[in-house]
Amino acid sequence: MTEASPDHLPPVLAGPVLRRVQARRIAWWLACSHTLTQLRVTLLPDGGEPTTHTPTVHTLRAGDHLAILLVELELDRDLDPGHWIGYRFDLAQADGTWTPLDDPALCYPGRDTPGLRFAPTVRALLHGSCRKPHHADGGDGLARADAHIEQLLGDATSHDLPWPSALVLSGDQVYCDDVAGPMLRAIHGLMQRLGLREEVIAGADGSEVRCTSDLLAHPDTYYRREQLLPRTPKSERLIDLVFEGVKKPIFTTDNAHNHLITLGEVLAMYLLVWSPLPWQGLDLSPPPGLSEENARRYAREARAIDNFRQGLGAVRRVLAHLPAAMVFDDHDVTDDWNLSREWEDVAYGHPFSRRVIGNALVAYLLNQGWGNRPEAFGGGALLDAVQAALDEPGGEAHDALIERLLHWRDWHYVWPTTPPLMVLDSRTHRWRSDRSPRRPSGLMDWEALTDLQQALRGHPAVLLVASAPIFGVKLIETVQRVFSFFGHPLLVDAENWMSHPGAASAMLNIFRHPKTPQTFVVLSGDVHYSFVYDVELRPRGRRQSPLADPAPSPHIWQICSSGLRNSFPDGLLDKLDHLNRWLFSPRSPLNRFTRRRHMKVTPRKPEGTPHGRRLLNGAGIGLVHFDERGAPVRIRQLLCDGRDVDFVPRESEARED
Repeated sequence: MTEASPDHLPPVLAGPVLRRVQARRIAWWLACSHTLTQLRVTLLPDGGEPTTHTPTVHTLRAGDHLAILLVELELDRDLDPGHWIGYRFDLAQADGTWTPLDDPALCYPGRDTPGLRFAPTVRALLHGSCRKPHHADGGDGLARADAHIEQLLGDATSHDLPWPSALVLSGDQVYCDDVAGPMLRAIHGLMQRLGLREEVIAGADGSEVRCTSDLLAHPDTYYRREQLLPRTPKSERLIDLVFEGVKKPIFTTDNAHNHLITLGEVLAMYLLVWSPLPWQGLDLSPPPGLSEENARRYAREARAIDNFRQGLGAVRRVLAHLPAAMVFDDHDVTDDWNLSREWEDVAYGHPFSRRVIGNALVAYLLNQGWGNRPEAFGGGALLDAVQAALDEPGGEAHDALIERLLHWRDWHYVWPTTPPLMVLDSRTHRWRSDRSPRRPSGLMDWEALTDLQQALRGHPAVLLVASAPIFGVKLIETVQRVFSFFGHPLLVDAENWMSHPGAASAMLNIFRHPKTPQTFVVLSGDVHYSFVYDVELRPRGRRQSPLADPAPSPHIWQICSSGLRNSFPDGLLDKLDHLNRWLFSPRSPLNRFTRRRHMKVTPRKPEGTPHGRRLLNGAGIGLVHFDERGAPVRIRQLLCDGRDVDFVPRESEARED
């Protein structure tokens, strides 16, 4: 790689991203072009006196001009709930003065600084998933969230509306396995500008590509990365797994042939999807040597990426104002990640794919996982191991860190809101099938489900974040199960909780347990359409006395918002929606042959859609308002076309049409 130049690099490349906020603690994430030796934070509450604090700054250097920071501020008094608190970062200079890191682009109209509102009792939250930069149809749900916050702050009629307690991002915040050519071009330009370090590529024996420089210079690095691996019997299966992953049986081939490989590529991707600043001055002209077909594809993708870039200022602004709770799904790492025991055997048995998966996990830790649960990673030893890996990508410390993260058990977390926000890890705690290595694994194993049940005990209500819907669209789940049984890729980007008998039974028993909450709100994404189900569990077994009342069913709402910048083929979704309604309506006898014989699932209607529709297609973000008990009182999807679509309970229509 060429030597980096710091010319024209802003001090802050991405962020600040507001992460976990508690009564006496605030955390921010930033990516900077140089190490900040000393930082202070000034809080500016409305109607109160400014206070200046010296936070704890954790810094990891990832390149000559890239430092990733987690800033933790501990307070000696509680934050005032509901009140606006502006904040400003100041940087120490060599002469002893302080320079404010001001950026008017981060501020809403009428405000001089970014800020936050501490909302420990959840009366509203925003949630979404699946943000693919080169999706050609629609805008960006995060930009739509920004417009909502601007309205809350600026419209006098909105002052009484609740402030979102969190921005929940439930998976596929980046697509490491599905990258447009212009995005990959930007990634490579940014890597060189920031001086990201050379990586020795694992498993490249017999290949022309042994390091980052070889990768960037190779003519097959755009749209033909599967050609970079040596053709051996072991690598042939791997090529099918990694580079053919998004060839869905009913969709056209997407961009898995641009799958990110090195750690530097993934780190650069995060900066480019969260901030407009790293894009400045990058050369996005087509790389030399593209075939005629790939040149046409590059031009199409360039238009989509240009549209994506236009919304990044709004994305950066909203991320600076709302506490962002994040969790991975498969595309944050690779398509169908840990789908089955066979998938794991192939992927982790080859040093190349093990490194590719590990690099995505390291980048996830730095850019997402760290801010979710700082105390899980801040003990020193793990961060020291991360820095050692960043110092020598491809070395022994790098492989040791990947080994450690592949066995990490603490990606899940709880935020102590009311109700608590419990975020599940449904990717690394898989319940593998004992019957066949090709059968899909359960999304959580027995130990993880037991831990979840213990965490739920004693809470009257809970907000449960599960990347894939626990209660999904039955017809689509059935088709998925058929394809995965025969070892084919998933029909669409969605897995379901009911595909593994043991995991499904254990999860339903958690809902039924008398000491777990009576109010469950399940927030999900993954599927590229949005829907809302009201779920009632039927009594099981015989009552001890014919006069005894059956145990009450918990109140369960399955709320799915997907995608932030993705959607389902509209004509296909319309057909599946209608067919699912006829085959698996609440009164359908077919439910007796599924796990729904023990429950009643009533879909809500997206208001303003054609008669009978239950699934909403279109990029946007979900907004849920809650009552004092933690139950939803209004469920909406804020679409990028400007519409606000309410999901309304219409049980009689749901049963009959």
